[in-house]
This record gives sequence, C-alpha cells and structure tokens, in this order.
Amino acid sequence: MPAPRTPQQRLKDTLHRLENDIDVWVATADPETGAPYLVPLSFLWDGETLLISTPTSSRTARNLSATGEVRLGLGPTRDVVMIDATATPLPAADLPTGTGDAFAAKTGFDPRRLKTPYLYFRIEPRRVQAWREENELEGRGLMSDGDWIVP
Repeated sequence: MPAPRTPQQRLKDTLHRLENDIDVWVATADPETGAPYLVPLSFLWDGETLLISTPTSSRTARNLSATGEVRLGLGPTRDVVMIDATATPLPAADLPTGTGDAFAAKTGFDPRRLKTPYLYFRIEPRRVQAWREENELEGRGLMSDGDWIVP
C-alpha cells in the first residue's frame, strides 16, 4: 500500500479531478420517502461550484428542486472524492451564454439544443473528503462548512 498523501497533495489531486474529470455520481433522495437515487452526470467546475444538467422531469431534478441537497462521488472507489453540497436550480434561459458554452465544450453535450427541457443546477460544496486507502481515512476532510481547511 502506498504511503498516505499529505493533505496538500490530496487537495491538489482533488482540484485536478474537479478541473479535468467529466462525469460525477450524483446521489439524491426523494423528499417524501427518503428513497435514494444515484445517477452519473457530466459537470463543469468553475473553481468554486459545479454545474450539472438533467431533464426537468427527471427524478434527480425533482429531488434536487425539492431538497436542495446532494452528495457527489468523483473518481474510482480506491481514489474517491466525496462532496456534500447544496444545489440551486438554474433554468437554461437564465444560464449565461459563456457558462452554457463552457459546459457544452467540456462535456460534449449541450442541453440547450435539445427538445427535452433541461434544468441546470449550481452545486455549492459544503464538505469535501478525499481518500485512497484505509491509511488515508484520518485527515480525509478537505472542506468543512464551505471553507477549504487545507492550506
């Protein structure tokens, strides 16, 4: 097993994933039953928030609109970044053109051009954790209450 990364290296690796990965697992819960729902979606990272898009009628959009709560899983299970966040709906008509263009360029898909109505969500991380193996469980927290805690 490799030696554990320093918190600074974990942060650097996490930011690299956010800037370069294209897809993330998005976990939501039904507001009435609490039933979990998990789906992979493409995302854009702007340095502070993630932007995702899903059909307006999808279970993910309904859950996010109702609760505003989301958990994201980025990377493989042996090098995971877990993000607990708040989600704010953003109708496609309210999306700045440059942001929509950046999302389309990064993900290879432009929901604004589809006949099915899509809703965007701005995802604001509140807690971020990153670890690879058991030896990185201690100190896995990188963000708490929306603030990076690693210098």
